[in-house]
Amino acid sequence: MADKKQELIDPRFEDLNRDGVDRRGFLKCMAWAGTGLVWTLSGGIPGSRIFASSKGSAAKGADFNFVQISDSHIGFDKPANTDVTATLEVAIRKINALPEAPDFIIHTGDLSHLSKPSEFDTLDQVLKGASAKQMYFVPGEHDTLNDNGDQYLQRYGKGTKGTGWYSFDHRGVHFVGLVNVTNLKAGGLGSLGNEQLEWLEDDLKGRSASTPLVLFAHIPLWTIYPDWGWGTEDSEQALSYVKRFGSVTVLNGHIHQVMQKIEGNLSFHTAMSTAFPQPAPGTAPSAGPLRVPAEELRKVLGITDVTYLVSGKSLAVVDSPLETANSRTSGSEETSEE
Repeated sequence: MADKKQELIDPRFEDLNRDGVDRRGFLKCMAWAGTGLVWTLSGGIPGSRIFASSKGSAAKGADFNFVQISDSHIGFDKPANTDVTATLEVAIRKINALPEAPDFIIHTGDLSHLSKPSEFDTLDQVLKGASAKQMYFVPGEHDTLNDNGDQYLQRYGKGTKGTGWYSFDHRGVHFVGLVNVTNLKAGGLGSLGNEQLEWLEDDLKGRSASTPLVLFAHIPLWTIYPDWGWGTEDSEQALSYVKRFGSVTVLNGHIHQVMQKIEGNLSFHTAMSTAFPQPAPGTAPSAGPLRVPAEELRKVLGITDVTYLVSGKSLAVVDSPLETANSRTSGSEETSEE
């Protein structure tokens, strides 16, 4: 995959009546907040619709749906968001209010901010309020800060391989949770490593090319902005194992904003954080928490609702901010920035 900086759409100027898609297969990175976007794949051809104009239609006739959340950073308390627990709670209420209850929740890493036991305890208490009781996790680099991920593995990685990778099947779809944050250097690219790559190749052997695949990891498996470490150095090898499959969805977190790319039969999607946004690539001296006005915060945090239509080999991805410009979550207060 090309390492060059991708073209960006400034959220302040994006016309939400256009989706910015090149139908030949290249999708401009999208760093925006506000209205969600529904993605569908049918026969390898991507299409998109504004969330508000298609709400309720994504799940119609679906075989099942699930929700992705990411980058909760429980324990973070800086001005970008002084109460990340509260915004995670809003995310859980939003999940519970979905028209169709999800089969499960996938958390794509940075559950905690400093991998402290108290932070994991708080996360567990909040997640107990979710209507979907089945949850799957992969670690972010913040979950492995103090003990190389030992505590994460004890809590969330039982039965996994190596540093926490694993796979499972659900109603005809094969899911693979990957770990690309082990031994991560500050600002460096993620890495899967030979042992995990060999496991992945073996895990996919013998599976029919018609099996829909979902790969999920913390750091993006496509190179978004290498100067900030937003990519995985050995992702090309991993993705070479999945190119024979007709439908492959790759879900990541880490960059705290929505970016998407379609490359042949591969659909890449990064999720918003439930804690704080980060700047668009190259628009700041470095990556890190981006402070926004308090009244704007919940418009740049959110969840991802994924619906599979297995029989039609279709996928719908709905990014939904915690609060849109025209609505406010009932019973919640704006997070103070001071």
